[in-house]
Amino acid sequence: MKIYTRTGDHGETALFGGGRVLKCHPRVEAYGTVDELNAHLGRAVATVADPEVAERLRLVQHDLFAVGAILATPPDEGGTRNPHVPSLPSHRIEEMERWMDEAEAELEPLKNFILPGGTLGASELHVGRVVCRRAERTVVELVDEEPETASVIRYLNRLSDLLFTLARLENRRAGSPDILWDKDPDGRAGSGGAP
Repeated sequence: MKIYTRTGDHGETALFGGGRVLKCHPRVEAYGTVDELNAHLGRAVATVADPEVAERLRLVQHDLFAVGAILATPPDEGGTRNPHVPSLPSHRIEEMERWMDEAEAELEPLKNFILPGGTLGASELHVGRVVCRRAERTVVELVDEEPETASVIRYLNRLSDLLFTLARLENRRAGSPDILWDKDPDGRAGSGGAP
């Protein structure tokens, strides 16, 4: 099978289960953004120092392929879902919450906003977090069209929280403290904003 098909040369793409839509269709935007997120997490796996964090990210990467398949497969005219489309692991959201609880027990309580950054691995996780939020926003656009996407929204919402927490954990275990947001980094408070 060749990697190129030429079928998308006019700006359309095929959905799983049949049908073609423009490549700018909200459904394509949603699963394309999930694919982008997965690529960022692949880079994070390659850069994080902590093997436990990397192992958990690999599980999430498998989940994201299922998310992409769900989003790329609209229900048929009767509203029935294709039985061959994989489903998300039913336990994963609770598992992600447990991972966050374990990490929070190790982290300093968060009392301020923090800047994304720190180690390279943590920085990659922060990039993943913001792409995850964008993916969530694109999926929200499909809710009126498809109520089944509610489980995907819940998954992505929890995943963005996990990525934030794992970024902090990666920094902590590497000995790199959180960088707190300074509301007045130039020390101009009270000067009326004049330079």
